[in-house]
Amino acid sequence: MTEPTSAPAPAEAPLGDLGRRLAAQRARLGLTRRQTAARADMAVGYLRYLEEQPGAAPRPAVLHRLAQVLETTVNELTGGAADGPPGPGRAARDPHFTELTALECQVLLGSHGVGRLAVATSAGPEIVPVNYSLVDGAIVFRTAPGATPALADGHPVAFEVDRIDDTFSRGWSVVVRGIARAVTDPEQRRRYAGKAHSEPWAGGDRELWLRIEPGMVTGRRITV
Repeated sequence: MTEPTSAPAPAEAPLGDLGRRLAAQRARLGLTRRQTAARADMAVGYLRYLEEQPGAAPRPAVLHRLAQVLETTVNELTGGAADGPPGPGRAARDPHFTELTALECQVLLGSHGVGRLAVATSAGPEIVPVNYSLVDGAIVFRTAPGATPALADGHPVAFEVDRIDDTFSRGWSVVVRGIARAVTDPEQRRRYAGKAHSEPWAGGDRELWLRIEPGMVTGRRITV
């Protein structure tokens, strides 16, 4: 079964929330638009329309097929789970728990994104999310002087990244322990700015760079 292919001229990037989620999930799975359309039994032009038009409203049957092909749920594709924490589903039958190798941890850390920084404060330990990049084997991120992440400067910290797949009850996590230090060298700061993969989502003037040199790295994966 195929869907109608009539659609406005292609845009350069996904515009609507659904389109962005479709494209992002395709990228995670390494699928092209043509491969995704073929597996979902729809015209590639229709998938282009869904990804590029903000007002696209496919039928429930279309969303279900796309969710199956993209190994996710309709709730995830439509943003219904955007404000909820990951992992509400039940554990799968016969899960397999493994320790990740040092190389696997490095590769997963290098995928970049949002990590969780555990830092000591006067009120006790706190965990805050930060947008980070992996540069020369170290975790680097920007914050603002006086912000909670800035308290990590000169102290031992823990840094965690993970990926949870609710649909298949599987996922992984990597934990890094090390000393966080402010980057004061102007040349090094410029280098990090050039290699960083994303800006801090929190916005504002966040020009304090912190670097965590990994001292101990551990990782775990759950598969089914």
